[in-house]
Amino acid sequence: MAIPPEMSDTFVKEVDENLRRDRMRDFAQNNAFLLIGAVILFLALCGGLIFWHQHRIRQTQEQVEKLAQVYAALDAGPSKAAAAQLGDLADSHSKAVRGSALFGRAAASLQQGDTKSAIAQYGAIHDDRGLPVPFRDLALIRQTSLQFDSLRPEDVVNRLKPLTKPDNPWFGSAGELTGIALLKQGKKTEAGQMFAALARNKTVPDAIRARAIQMASTLGIDASDALPAAPAQ
Repeated sequence: MAIPPEMSDTFVKEVDENLRRDRMRDFAQNNAFLLIGAVILFLALCGGLIFWHQHRIRQTQEQVEKLAQVYAALDAGPSKAAAAQLGDLADSHSKAVRGSALFGRAAASLQQGDTKSAIAQYGAIHDDRGLPVPFRDLALIRQTSLQFDSLRPEDVVNRLKPLTKPDNPWFGSAGELTGIALLKQGKKTEAGQMFAALARNKTVPDAIRARAIQMASTLGIDASDALPAAPAQ
């Protein structure tokens, strides 16, 4: 008597499942040491990665503390010892620590009266694509500020143009330098518009906004609406 098709399919599936189970059991038995070794290796790698990650975090924390101490020493006056410590921090794996240390070295050069070296260092920071963009943009502003009197006004405008957009975090500093450069070019209307834009942008530091209101007014543009409202009596 023939076996019904549905019984035949069920029987074949059960046999196939048992065969796969037997093969997996045989594989586990024959390669037990390899499997155990692979698990141990995996756990060791995971543990090593966790340890290395924690080590890097502790190292960064120590470097941040050291950086703060160096800056405090430099604030107290020129210090060759403090400036020398920035060299090690400038090789940090942390981009934030490395960038801050590089800025500190440039500031130390300025503190020692070496403007030429500071300009070169700010230029190197700006060209370092391994650093975050905000660091590089700030370096460009610092470099341009130090070179301002020796640059052609149009070069200042062109150099800072990418940073003079209202949503740029450095719009205040870049816009102010650009406004002054436009004045040196004799472009009073454009300069006034730049200062008015600075005055009305609430993300710009208050000190820059206050100066911008005065400059815009001097150039015939009323930016008084940017003044904070008087407190109600």
